[in-house]
Amino acid sequence: MPKVFTSKKQKIGEVGENIATRFLMKHGFKIIERNYTKPCGEIDIVAIKSGKLFFVEVKSISTFVFGRNEKHGACDSYRPEENIHPLKMRRMARTVQTYLLQRHVSCETEWQVDLIVIFMNFKDRIARIKVVKDIIL
Repeated sequence: MPKVFTSKKQKIGEVGENIATRFLMKHGFKIIERNYTKPCGEIDIVAIKSGKLFFVEVKSISTFVFGRNEKHGACDSYRPEENIHPLKMRRMARTVQTYLLQRHVSCETEWQVDLIVIFMNFKDRIARIKVVKDIIL
């Protein structure tokens, strides 16, 4: 059953995940799964490229205007990736391990966790994407 997004924040997140998915596909990734959810946490996107699994966390910001973020001042001073606190990282680690075990992924399969930050300007229908690769959990 597909996940239902009801709040404004969830809808912004869904749009951001859609943008991230298209970005990954454009760069040669095959999307395996979206919104893999377990009691211990959620993985926004699971993708594969060149035999390597990628677990992707997506953070979406909707008030971005290039050069300035209305809510947080200059866009370079606000870093959404800093919102991934230690508890979130522990939950992500547990969820990744659950995914690997549940899907019977070989111990030989390489994998990594990436973060994609989407800065969205709905008014002008533009977005900026920032990728943080190989996050250590």
